[in-house]
Order: sequence, then structure tokens, then C-alpha cells
Amino acid sequence: IFGYDEVDEAVAAANATEFGLTASVWTADDALADKVTPQLVAGTVSVNCHGMAAQDPRVPFGGVGEAGIGREVGGGGIRAVTQGRGLVRQPAPQ
Repeated sequence: IFGYDEVDEAVAAANATEFGLTASVWTADDALADKVTPQLVAGTVSVNCHGMAAQDPRVPFGGVGEAGIGREVGGGGIRAVTQGRGLVRQPAPQ
């Protein structure tokens, strides 16, 4: 935890690491959260929660940078370990 004078300073400091597994924004100001969360470079960004309290099995989990490659859980995680296939079917000739 560290202090900052401008929100942009806090965002820059949070993004100034080679790791980006998860980040959290703590604020009672929804507009501020909406402004800051897209700027954070992390695999998961949560608002007013962190760690296990922020996990949702429907949301892909994984990091960016040196925090990991790929995703687990959620649709993205399922797609990462499966292979799709196509099926084309025509009606039988009469």
C-alpha cells in the first residue's frame, strides 16, 4: 500500500511491474472505478474485493506478463484445453 497524489500516478505504479496476475481498486466512487479498472494491466481486476473473495468460476483466471500465460476456468479456460470441430449436415435426399 502506498500513497499517491493523482490517480494516474497510482495506475502507473501498479502497471510498472513485470507481473500482472490480479489487481484491485478500492473506492466508493463507481465512476472512478469505471475509469481506473480498464487502465490496469492484470489478468483479473476486481473492485472492492481481492483474492479468493473476488473469484468467480465463470470468469477466466490467469495473469499477464511474467504472471502467467493462458487462462483457467470460464469459457476462455475451457477453450484453451479443448479443440473445436465443425459439423455440417444436410437433409437426406427424398
